[in-house]
Amino acid sequence: MARLRDRDSGCPWDLEQDFASIAPYTIEEAYEVADAIDRNDLGDLKDELGDLLLQVVFHAQMAKEQGAFDFGDVVAAICDKMLRRHPHVFAGATVEDAEAQTREWEAQKTRERQAAGDADTSALAGIARGMPEWQKAVKLQSRAARVGFDWPGPAPVIAKLHEEIEEVRVEFAQAATADNRERLQDEIGDVLFVCANLARHAKVDVGAALRHANLKFERRFRSMEAMAADDGTALQGMTLEQQDEYWNRAKGLERVSR
Repeated sequence: MARLRDRDSGCPWDLEQDFASIAPYTIEEAYEVADAIDRNDLGDLKDELGDLLLQVVFHAQMAKEQGAFDFGDVVAAICDKMLRRHPHVFAGATVEDAEAQTREWEAQKTRERQAAGDADTSALAGIARGMPEWQKAVKLQSRAARVGFDWPGPAPVIAKLHEEIEEVRVEFAQAATADNRERLQDEIGDVLFVCANLARHAKVDVGAALRHANLKFERRFRSMEAMAADDGTALQGMTLEQQDEYWNRAKGLERVSR
């Protein structure tokens, strides 16, 4: 990476980059890692972890050029953090179970923020602004739950979801206006927020659930296209009812193959 960033003999593209321009690639590579895990492709996981590691190296090299820190400092910082946050492993402390460890982990993070001069004492303090919104929703809900602001189980969450869906239906029934679109945005946002809460109660990762849904849709849609091609036709130009027949055939093939 140092050679790629060399001002005299480096790569023009790499030389043009900065933290902001590389950040989207870092996020993308993290999703590629998650995708390889979803597919249980360990060979691909090895490659994707390498790509993700390259992102860390890239950021560290740019910081080194500015005299801020280097890759060794990154490694030292995470090692120090792991030692500090696992006293039950490295410092002779005891912890009852994983739940107790999670509480202590968060307490330690709070102490670290306070030591760094962060005066925010809210239960919601320290949640990163740049994380995907679905993940931030779960984080906000989990933090609120720690102080008791939570539904006791999935049943009231499902009831709330039905309530929010009904509010969306009402907005769709209204005449289309700018205010109506804004209300629809709010109401659909509420539905998504409750869905994230339902996933949290089910201990299901929202991102993984949506990735699986996307993969399932893509798999079935491609199967529809293939079946239509085998029949000498194409989905485009069909009625919705005709397309739905192919969709049901694709679903049926999946059930048979299980």
